[in-house]
Amino acid sequence: MFGSLDTRARLACFYAGAMWGLFWVPLRHMAEAGIHEVWITPLYFLVPTVIALPLVIIRLPSIMRGGMTLQLTMLASGTALTLYSTSIVYTDVVRAIMLFYLMPFWSIVLARIFLKEEITPVRIVSMILGAIGLLVLFGLGAGWPIPRNVGDWIGLFAGFFWAVTTVRMRKYEEQSSIDLTIGFFVWSVILSSAIAVMLVPLQFPSMDQVISVLPVLGVFMLLIIVPGTYASLWGPKFVNPGVSGLLFMSEIVVGAISVALLAGEPFGSREMAGVILIAGASLLEPLMNVIRRS
Repeated sequence: MFGSLDTRARLACFYAGAMWGLFWVPLRHMAEAGIHEVWITPLYFLVPTVIALPLVIIRLPSIMRGGMTLQLTMLASGTALTLYSTSIVYTDVVRAIMLFYLMPFWSIVLARIFLKEEITPVRIVSMILGAIGLLVLFGLGAGWPIPRNVGDWIGLFAGFFWAVTTVRMRKYEEQSSIDLTIGFFVWSVILSSAIAVMLVPLQFPSMDQVISVLPVLGVFMLLIIVPGTYASLWGPKFVNPGVSGLLFMSEIVVGAISVALLAGEPFGSREMAGVILIAGASLLEPLMNVIRRS
């Protein structure tokens, strides 16, 4: 129905990015409930981890067979998410996103070093389009994506660790995406909880706060975050890491549009131009492949 494995994998990456573009909705809902921003991430991923416990038991033999190789991929993905969430706390959201989305550059370089993947002219053009799109969308007033504080560096390393994750998934494509999804949630909870305990141990959310956000959080997890996470840990196994990184930039497109529609934030000609450039960066190589085949 959706063509070759390569096409399905690319669609999965694009879809995953789009789903993560709605990541902010329950986060904002939790913040409005009074939950401390550092504790939002542990609670956010505790919900799918608890839901997945029966699956963890079922998949435990497979996870054990995966050994340290599988755990390192899981750990890299959980580290990326935890660092990304933490960077938003310690720097401007705009700068956190811009620095995280240097990730396609890291992915292309790491894929060249460890997988001997070719760096094609189309991928170079896509990276340039994506970089210009980021600068246009967020405004040059945000400055060039060069780290200036601790939060900036955390955001930069978040993108690097996700690039490491995609390269490892590509190298070890036999690793189960179900196991990777479970590990992603578990490691995200462990790492983000450790950070929260170290930074703000006395700001643990109350039971009333937790109960108040569970309905919205549960719906988003089941319908958006869990499917999006699975797609983000399946698609990159069959796509060049740099290409998957560019496809993940659909997160920015959906994020910008959804924030405008649901939160009433500005979305004018500048935002539209940035979205078009980023979408073009994501879709350039797939479109070129279609043209070559026709």
